[in-house]
Amino acid sequence: MASTRQLVEVYTQGTKAWFEDNREAWISTTCVSNIITDTSVKITFQGDSNDKEYIFESTLSDIEKTAGAKLPPLRNPPKMEYTDDLTNLSYLNEPAVLNTIRTRYMQRLIYTYSGIVLIAVNPFDRVALYDPDIVQQYSGRRRGELEPHLFAIAEDAYRCMIREQVNQTIVVSGESGAGKTVSAKYIMRYFATADDQETHPKKNKSNGGMTEVEEQILATNPIMEAFGNAKTTRNDNSSRFGKYIEIQFDDTANIVGAKIRTYLLERSRLIYQPETERNYHIFYQLCAGIPLSEKKEFELGDFTQFHYLNQSGTGIIPGVDDAAEFETTQRALSTIGLSVQLQWKIFRLLAALLHIGNIKITGRGDAMLSESDSALLTATRLLGIKSADFRKWIVRKQIVTRSEKIVTNLSPTQAHVVKDSVAKYVYANLFEWLVSVTNESLSCSDISSVANFIGVLDIYGFEHFKKNSFEQFCINYANEKLQQQFNQHVFKLEQEEYIREKINWTFIEFSDNQKCIELIEGKLGILSLLDEESRLPSGSDNGFVQKLYSNFDNANFKNYFKKPRFSNAAFTIAHYALDVQYEAESFIDKNKDTVPDEHLSLLQSADFDFLKDVLDKAASNTTSAIPENTKRMSMIARKPTLGSIFKLSLINLMDTIGGTNVHYIRCIKPNEAKIAWDFEPNMVLSQLRACGVLETIRISCAGYPSRWTFEEFADRYYALVPSKHWDPKNRPDVGDLCSVILKTSISDEDKFQVGITKIFFRAGQLAYLEKLRSDRFNECAVMLQKNMRRFIYRTRYVRTKELAIQLQCIARRKIALAKLQALKEEKAAVVIQTQWRRFTARKAYLSKQKFILKLQTACRTHLAKLDFVALQQNFAATQIQKLVRGWFARKHYRAKREFVIHVQSCIRRNFAKKQLVHLRTEARSVSHFKEVSYALENKVVELTQTLTAVREEKKVVSDRSLQLEAQIRNWVDKHEKMERRAKNLEEQLKMPTVPKEKYDTLQAELTALTSEHRASNDKIKNQEKELSALKNQLEAEKAENVTLKKSLEEAEEKASTSINESEVIELRSQLSALKAQLSQALNAPRRQGSSNGLRGLSPAPGLRNPSPSPNKLEPETDPRNRSRSPSGMYRTTSTTPATASNSMNSIATGTPLNPNARKPRRNSSADMLNNRLKNSIENIRQAEIINKNPRPTSIDHFSGILGNKSGNLGGTIDESPEEEIHSILKAEDALQEEILQGLIKSVKMPLPTLQNPPSQKEILFPAHNISVCVHEMWKLGYIQESERLLFNVMDTIQKQFLSFTDEDAVVPCTFWLTNVHELLSLICISHHEIDQELYQDKRNLMTRNDFSKLMDTIKFEMQCLEDNIYHAWMKEIKKRLSKMVIPALVEGQSLPGFITNDSGRFFNKLLIGNLQPSYSMDDLLNFLNKIWRTMKCYYIEQSVATQALTELLKLIGVSAFNDVLMRKNFCSWKRAMQIQYNITRIEEWCKSHDIPEGALQLEHLMQTTKLLQFKKATLEDIENIYDVCWILSPTQIQKLISQYHIADYENPITPEIFKAVASHVVSGDKSDVLLLDSVSIDNTTNPFEVPIPRETKAEVYLPAWLNVKRLRRLNNLIQQMNEPASVSR
Repeated sequence: MASTRQLVEVYTQGTKAWFEDNREAWISTTCVSNIITDTSVKITFQGDSNDKEYIFESTLSDIEKTAGAKLPPLRNPPKMEYTDDLTNLSYLNEPAVLNTIRTRYMQRLIYTYSGIVLIAVNPFDRVALYDPDIVQQYSGRRRGELEPHLFAIAEDAYRCMIREQVNQTIVVSGESGAGKTVSAKYIMRYFATADDQETHPKKNKSNGGMTEVEEQILATNPIMEAFGNAKTTRNDNSSRFGKYIEIQFDDTANIVGAKIRTYLLERSRLIYQPETERNYHIFYQLCAGIPLSEKKEFELGDFTQFHYLNQSGTGIIPGVDDAAEFETTQRALSTIGLSVQLQWKIFRLLAALLHIGNIKITGRGDAMLSESDSALLTATRLLGIKSADFRKWIVRKQIVTRSEKIVTNLSPTQAHVVKDSVAKYVYANLFEWLVSVTNESLSCSDISSVANFIGVLDIYGFEHFKKNSFEQFCINYANEKLQQQFNQHVFKLEQEEYIREKINWTFIEFSDNQKCIELIEGKLGILSLLDEESRLPSGSDNGFVQKLYSNFDNANFKNYFKKPRFSNAAFTIAHYALDVQYEAESFIDKNKDTVPDEHLSLLQSADFDFLKDVLDKAASNTTSAIPENTKRMSMIARKPTLGSIFKLSLINLMDTIGGTNVHYIRCIKPNEAKIAWDFEPNMVLSQLRACGVLETIRISCAGYPSRWTFEEFADRYYALVPSKHWDPKNRPDVGDLCSVILKTSISDEDKFQVGITKIFFRAGQLAYLEKLRSDRFNECAVMLQKNMRRFIYRTRYVRTKELAIQLQCIARRKIALAKLQALKEEKAAVVIQTQWRRFTARKAYLSKQKFILKLQTACRTHLAKLDFVALQQNFAATQIQKLVRGWFARKHYRAKREFVIHVQSCIRRNFAKKQLVHLRTEARSVSHFKEVSYALENKVVELTQTLTAVREEKKVVSDRSLQLEAQIRNWVDKHEKMERRAKNLEEQLKMPTVPKEKYDTLQAELTALTSEHRASNDKIKNQEKELSALKNQLEAEKAENVTLKKSLEEAEEKASTSINESEVIELRSQLSALKAQLSQALNAPRRQGSSNGLRGLSPAPGLRNPSPSPNKLEPETDPRNRSRSPSGMYRTTSTTPATASNSMNSIATGTPLNPNARKPRRNSSADMLNNRLKNSIENIRQAEIINKNPRPTSIDHFSGILGNKSGNLGGTIDESPEEEIHSILKAEDALQEEILQGLIKSVKMPLPTLQNPPSQKEILFPAHNISVCVHEMWKLGYIQESERLLFNVMDTIQKQFLSFTDEDAVVPCTFWLTNVHELLSLICISHHEIDQELYQDKRNLMTRNDFSKLMDTIKFEMQCLEDNIYHAWMKEIKKRLSKMVIPALVEGQSLPGFITNDSGRFFNKLLIGNLQPSYSMDDLLNFLNKIWRTMKCYYIEQSVATQALTELLKLIGVSAFNDVLMRKNFCSWKRAMQIQYNITRIEEWCKSHDIPEGALQLEHLMQTTKLLQFKKATLEDIENIYDVCWILSPTQIQKLISQYHIADYENPITPEIFKAVASHVVSGDKSDVLLLDSVSIDNTTNPFEVPIPRETKAEVYLPAWLNVKRLRRLNNLIQQMNEPASVSR
């Protein structure tokens, strides 16, 4: 009972604990009271986030029975909640684990250790954690030295492989969408790119990058993802198969090869995809990225054209370019060694599968398939099989009996199943072939060189959908096996081994899923029953389910197998994660996965060689046990079922993993919607419970994860003890030797346990032993170096002595050599003289010879030039003669031509004059021109019809030409084949061993081929002629079009000769309209989008005269002038110019039109057109203004733009607006209530943002509306009412901003500060206007004086309100900032490489290594950014912003300086560097925000950092300190130097230095202070410099969400009253 009381008494007031919550899983609470009686306990908690009361009540006896398990879990201290290893938590419980993972995740830390497991939370965002620099940072580092990372797990596996020479496996598991595929991909990239410089340096790579094998290993990722991954509802890149990659290493730990094993490709995805999901990526990549030539050959198009790709309605993944991914896949295929030709064979096969999906099977009772089905023909052509045979066995089946073969028809449903089974069979074999080829490329050529491997298992996660089928059953079965292996490795094997070794250990219970696995894979398990039912000829899904119900309806499987309540065709399995209901539909068919024999033989006999290779290789890789004693077996019995294959491969996988050292990465999916950095606690907690992380934490914390046998330990660490303990001569006992090593190396006996055959260590002990071993070997190396150096120096002395003796011999030899040298020199002089005389004589001869040759050359050159000049002159004379004769001939020809042209011009002029007279006569008749107009219109119609017909004929001709070209290409191909065959025949004929009969036969074939070749050539020539004829016909049609255009131009010329100008203008307008219609018809595809916009510019049927001067036509004579407005918005007739202008003004200002002014009137067409154009132009301009508005605008704003006629709340405008304004102002209480409650208290402040900053009217609308109301009161004489209103407004604003505290006060205080100053500025402007009016009225002198006094009072009060807002604002900011300054600026250590743990506070010494600052520099700068951004977005004056930020920076500088000055054992040079770096960040922030003078407030702190980094060894150093740190007082310098913390490697400061520093301190100097005057947070004496009033203008704007009807009505009335004045001006 005493121990139970101790458990309860821990919960004192202020203790943090956790309570369960439906939304947050666990919620943090604080203990308020703890009442303990003799038998019961009542503990009261208060929620930290919701202030809700939580009560825990229980009895002491119950707590004692459960050993305190029911007590609320305790919460770790805040500094512990950021730990990177969950085993380091003080309180290890479920909420603590969840909170730590969430805390790290919210800090963008996605990795966390949990003992031997790495927890990886998917960020659903791109993070910069996998750069090459980060890879190299983790290379060679032990686990725990850096932040948790999957690279650390990969490095740990790599080190274990090198150290222990044992194969490794990294199991990456988790739900679908948790990030398993990406994690496995980066692990492979790590092994391929990391450089190991520690013990086993990698091979020198020729290109400075990765080796060819490493590149090929990385290239498998895009290949496997393209062919085996697809988009699902949970994941955009979900692996639809299991993958186990063995990365093979040699003895030197270099990658020499790899091997891939795949498991259970989801074949059904090829033929069906659920909603919002996709087929395999490769099909979409092929449709998007295939070149045009191959697209035409394979007859591919957009993915929506194929049934296998368009079922789900989703074909595009956001942010993924399928065309670019296709190029990546092609490069990867080339990297692993597949040629381009082979790649296109693969793509051809994929295209054939898509066309198989488009085959249309019809019929009711019997299936029918058309012989001319385009998809059928294309698919069979690409597969290289006969379309008739393929069609036959799609709609029919053959039953083989003992005596005969029976062929029966299939139903449409059965035919679809057969068709889809062929497609699935081909794709599955293609996938297996691709994996096999990849393995052949990656495998090591020398198997003996493979020493170890590291396997990476990326297998599908646990799946649970609305409808779960055979694929989900197999996937969840695999996860059950993996979970069992994890349990055995982490829990069962751990504890059983501890018990077997008889060490002190407490057994931990866990849930074993062996029963569930036996249910699935036992001798009479689900898979066995499924295979049994599949082998029966009449086997069905219903029979399979009934067998399950009858076999598992017993107590053994009661908790694992359940029958659904509302279904007889389903069954439920209780998996380790949750219960999953499986629909038995298609279980038998999917398990059989059979293809009819007829289709198998058809595919195997295909003309497409690649298809046969794929099927043959896949068949050779499929292992099946066929009984030898059975002579005849059915097809089902011969083929292994898919379930048995998967079971066998899974057992092999488990055996492989069981023989390796396993490392675990548990991927966690934080939310279902795949939102970046969103955390759903309940979802994460369920995954943590399912994967056993909590039990792993407890094991890793309390257990011994590392173990060595006695022999291994002694062999590894024998050097840690003297040699007398392990001398082989003494035959030492291994157990005794291990005991000596342990006692010598590890003093704490709790850090290890000695078992019967092994030694168990706690986490981190092996690393410590490795360090001791490395130090011991270093000592031995030093000893060796000492002896080696002694030997070297002695050898050097002996050699020196020998050299001295040899030197004498050398000296004597040198004297003899000198004499020999003199004789040689004498002989050499004689030889030199001889050679010199010969050289001078030859040189003279050569110079003379050279002169003679030059002279000859000059003479010959001169003669040649003379001949050339003569030839040149002769040629020039000939050219002159030719040009002169040509000029005379051309001159004579031009004269004759000009004469003829002149005669022709005269004759044509006479004819033209006669025709002009005739046309003028005809032009006088209006009816004639109407007929011409109608004829032209008919001509246009005819031309349009003709043009349409020409286009259709052109399309037909182009299609015909394409067909002919395709036919020509086919004939050319046939011709080339014939030529090759003829050549082959000729070569065979030349062989002498051919018999006569065979020769004659070949000769006859040659003759037949020759004749066929000639016929083909003739046919090609005929087709070329037909093509040329079609081209000529097309040219003729183009010429006819040109002729039609010319006739239209001639008609226009005739119309231009009209005498009546008005009618000519009318006809021209009609012609222009007809031309526009003609050009529109000719260019219809290009101008459809703009046709609507051009309709208003063409003349209306009744509007015959759009000219500027329409005085010749009276509007009264033609009622058709009352046409509609082109905009279609107003359907009334046109008004007079004055009325139109008034209506436009009304529309522009947003006021409604007078109903009396809406009577229809007739007007000239020109006025009507002008009104139309003005209205349309204004509407366009207003629409542009609306479209350019970058922010959401209120409804009133839009109504003002569009001219809304319902601006007033009452429906119609009162006949006397002034009286209505008076009535609103007289209702003082109601108006004040609206302003105070609706405009001030209920205001919604726009959030400050620089990306899309709010406009001024969105920020300042309260001040503007109050100003408009007050200004109207002053104009109408409501002085007292305005005074009460303003004072109530100021009082309400003050209460409003005082209601906010801490960081929440930043935005509201800034908002009301700028609004109050805006209101003050508007009041000053209104005061000036009212004062001018009163000044002009001399009778109101007394009223003017009273009004001025009132204005002075109001201005003073407004300035006082501004001052109050500013100081309240600064007070709350300083409160918040004062909490951040010391942790962020002083304690924060953001500069890497200079981290120190020294501390000047006593209690912090007990927490060294765990202390984390509550705030960082990022928090501080973010807070300053928030303040600056708020002032910027809310249009605070620069002077105010500078004053506020300067005051805050002063608080930062003074607080930090005083704190540093008073700390003990804190002032070190490392701390100085950290603080200087933090100051630099603040200075940079000041410069980037245009406050460079603000950094001066940190000068004391900056000079302090310089002082701490200066040398302090000599008096000269001290003088330099005083020169540099000029702002610091002598007392401050003395304090800092006296408190300087000396590091172990630094020399202590001498007493002389302390004495010299003390001498600078002068007693009585008032300026010599120790601490700076602190900046008081509550002090409001600091004057606020109110800025000058703004130059602004009152703007009426009320957001639509404000419920202020009276104020809105008042604004509309004031606006209406002001409009006539503005119009009159």
